[in-house]
Amino acid sequence: MAPTVALLGTLDTKGAEYEFLRQRLAAAGCTPLLIDCGVYPPEGATPDIPAEQVAQAAGAAVERLREAADRGAAVARMAEGAAATLRELSEAGRVQAVLAVGGSGGTAIAAQAMAALPIGMPKLIVSTVASGDTRPYVGARDVTMMYSVVDIAGINRISARILANAAAAAAGMAGAAEPRVPPRPLVGTSMFGVTTPSVTAARENLERSGFEVLVFHATGTGGQSLEALAADGYLAGVLDITTTELADELVGGVMSAGSDRLRVAGRHGLPQVVSVGAVDMVNFAAPDTVPAAFADRVFYHHNPNVTLMRTTAQECTEIARRIADRLNGAAGPVSLYLPLGGVSALSVAGGPFHDAEADTALFATLRERIDPARVELHELDTDVNDPRFAAAMTDRLTALVQEHQQ
Repeated sequence: MAPTVALLGTLDTKGAEYEFLRQRLAAAGCTPLLIDCGVYPPEGATPDIPAEQVAQAAGAAVERLREAADRGAAVARMAEGAAATLRELSEAGRVQAVLAVGGSGGTAIAAQAMAALPIGMPKLIVSTVASGDTRPYVGARDVTMMYSVVDIAGINRISARILANAAAAAAGMAGAAEPRVPPRPLVGTSMFGVTTPSVTAARENLERSGFEVLVFHATGTGGQSLEALAADGYLAGVLDITTTELADELVGGVMSAGSDRLRVAGRHGLPQVVSVGAVDMVNFAAPDTVPAAFADRVFYHHNPNVTLMRTTAQECTEIARRIADRLNGAAGPVSLYLPLGGVSALSVAGGPFHDAEADTALFATLRERIDPARVELHELDTDVNDPRFAAAMTDRLTALVQEHQQ
């Protein structure tokens, strides 16, 4: 049976381009399913699912959106309807991939709709904004973005080749056989360069215990991806060694994962073993990107594009408060491990970020605010990268997952 590729677009402005994509997908052996997310009547292509149906999925009426003449509101409602429509199609097994093209508005609709789909389903957007900051569109999902080079405004020798490539890519992904991986319980863990030895040892320990381990780089989107998989039910447990994104959230670094970080796994009742890896640092890009207000702070230049700033005792107190409050609210079992010898490779004795006052503030606040009825607290006289610390954390997570599954 030919795989179906959903084409998601605004046919009131991009009808010709979508008709071109529909023909290319059909030629590649796929069944195209054209979904109209435009507010005004389509031009150049006839949809399989009209805009009226998409709007209705969001509890709206296209006629009312036209009368209101509020583009922002219309985009928001059509994105909501597109998400609901795609989710229903996916759950029914009626689509195997999604392809969209557009400018900023069309990309916003497509990205929101694709976020409603499970990780692993192919999602591709050809966009005029794909050469810039794509984080607002990709987020924590496996959305692929392709830069359109020229505007999505007609079929010409440049756009034709790019759109043909996109159709071929979507067709290939839709028809690809799903990889066969031996079923093992999945565990997600968080890592940074300064906690790599710990996470490597932990991963090896967990794999020997029969788990499959997914490692997420704690760069903001990494933490969001970890928690998206937790929310989607993929994970049996979380080994959150590296919670550095909370420092960026607090101080204004470039790697914040948002205010939901360290809440999602607990909200879904997953077993968690958590530590304070790399909360001794806030991340900025090149040195000239560091705000002038921080000029007198302690820095470590990791590379020309990454500048690390040591967190202060006051900041560590607030980070600890947030960690405690978020873990105290978890619905599942939680263990918190404190490496008293250093929370990263940089903050061990003699390291460039060693700061006894800041570490004392961090640990003391956690001891004070952690609810012992909700969270186990373990303190080890090692640094975070000591193999004994990784072993203690992984042994506890293994036990918690086993208890949770009984």
